Amino acid sequence: MQTRSDDLTILLAVVDNGGFSAAADMLDIQVARVSRAVSKIEKQLGVSILNRTTRRLELTDEGQQFIHSVRQGLLQLQQAEEDLVSRGDLPKGRLRVDAASPFIFHQLIPLIKGFSEAYPDIQLELTSNEGIVDLLEKKTDVAIRIGRLVDSTLHARPLGRSLLHIVAAPKYLSTQGVPQTTAQLADHQLLGLSGAKSLNQWPLKGFNCIQPNIVSSNGESVRQLAIAGNGIACLSAFMVKKDIEAGLLIPLLADQKQVSHDCEQINAVYYKSSTIARRISAFIDYIQPKLSL
Repeated sequence: MQTRSDDLTILLAVVDNGGFSAAADMLDIQVARVSRAVSKIEKQLGVSILNRTTRRLELTDEGQQFIHSVRQGLLQLQQAEEDLVSRGDLPKGRLRVDAASPFIFHQLIPLIKGFSEAYPDIQLELTSNEGIVDLLEKKTDVAIRIGRLVDSTLHARPLGRSLLHIVAAPKYLSTQGVPQTTAQLADHQLLGLSGAKSLNQWPLKGFNCIQPNIVSSNGESVRQLAIAGNGIACLSAFMVKKDIEAGLLIPLLADQKQVSHDCEQINAVYYKSSTIARRISAFIDYIQPKLSL
């Protein structure tokens, strides 16, 4: 007993869009067809995949496991088809790359034109997420991740290390003073990231997480806040190296920094079983020597 892949694609659209009508709009098909596809799958499997209420749809326990397997299966099927097309002198097909927006702005965008000229048959799709994404759920082929890796199911290619700098704008320091010790940071306006506490662990000896006065979910926003004189921030060199060279930001407490820190690691990650390895390798091999970390 088999379920057609187009019915499974419709089911995924229902789950991802939160309803039958939204899935129909996204796929540009009739709602009745969506309903038939879902009912057909449930009948063939003999279990309920969705709990339907008047307000929303929810996956059953069986449905959650099934959807996870469907994502993997459809992705492998799609990638296998694309891999056949891409056989030849140069890799071909779509490559979905995800990274935090500061890395895209400061590192990837300056390299895209050259990459596209070198690999004209790769259709590059850039997405920006500030947190760690599920590669399957977000349909991502390769993600640039900053920090220590914990997911052993992913294959990682190290791209290098980007030192963390404690920085502030000259105009902020001229009015608020220059901290000489980590303890003096308590007397300053600190800029940080919202979310997990680990995001605000600065690489200072004997120093715990800061309590930021202003937070943002986006590292580029923190950079702009710092340049505008709003306080002291901890940012990666790949974002602020040029700002420091231009005198827009001043590095602080350099003699009190840890030698190395987990957040300085940068890796490209993807699933070990990926069938689009040629596109991934082409992308990583191209960008790695050109990154300014």
